[in-house]
Amino acid sequence: MKTFWKALCAAAMVGMTMMSAHAEEKTITMGTMSWEDILPVTGVTKIALENAGYTVKVVPFSEWGIAYAALSKGDIQILASQTDYVAHDYWDKNKDKLEKLSPVSHGLFQALAVPKYVTIDSMEQLNENADKFGGKIVGIEPGSGLMRDTIDAVKEYGIKLQLVEGSSGAMTAALKSAVDRKDWIVVTLWTPSWMAQKFDMKFLQDPKGIYPVSQSYYWIAQKGFAAEHPHAREVIASVFLPLGDNIAINSAVNDGMTMDEAIKDWADKHADLMKRWGNIKSE
Repeated sequence: MKTFWKALCAAAMVGMTMMSAHAEEKTITMGTMSWEDILPVTGVTKIALENAGYTVKVVPFSEWGIAYAALSKGDIQILASQTDYVAHDYWDKNKDKLEKLSPVSHGLFQALAVPKYVTIDSMEQLNENADKFGGKIVGIEPGSGLMRDTIDAVKEYGIKLQLVEGSSGAMTAALKSAVDRKDWIVVTLWTPSWMAQKFDMKFLQDPKGIYPVSQSYYWIAQKGFAAEHPHAREVIASVFLPLGDNIAINSAVNDGMTMDEAIKDWADKHADLMKRWGNIKSE
């Protein structure tokens, strides 16, 4: 009998050790690009994880290369990214160290755009109207996928206008100024974006198909994350932010809220949905 109890205790200790070894870590370090289409996706997922009992730290980045390097090294554990086109080069370079978790949104579209009062509809009409545009295309950050695609478009169409690098903020200011005066302007633009609606914009036709089709956003992670964090992975996979909701959050920011306030306001207004997202099997 004494031998039996010793064996039972030993088995229990082994079981407890195994449970401890496999207990899921409740702290998650999440990376995000500091851009208006990525921040709502990141913020809403963060709240969903926090509702499920996780502590989430968010680390912002301004360049895909740095973000992917941090993810590959384990400085962050998860990151929202469009792996099909915008950041495909970075995904392809690092994919052996990474894994896709789930799609979290869909509908990103990027191209050249003009205000609707501008009387051209195609990129093929830019050169013949170069003077009206001041001889330039107003761009954004040089490291973005949109600027890389636009460089290709300028070459393929033989566009004579100068592509001016800058920032999203500077482009927005230039666009607002031009629209206020009803001047002609062509910019690099994307949706989801409050700007496309606020300034009544239209994307120029791209008959050569240089710009990619609408893209999806995925949560990606350092390889092994899903196996080590099965419950967190289920929570993350439950979250999906439609394009219109992303735009609504950014419109609230444009109207004066901070991004954190706008995300919280959206989550509060969709409390039932957030609860349903969390209605999954716990460990």
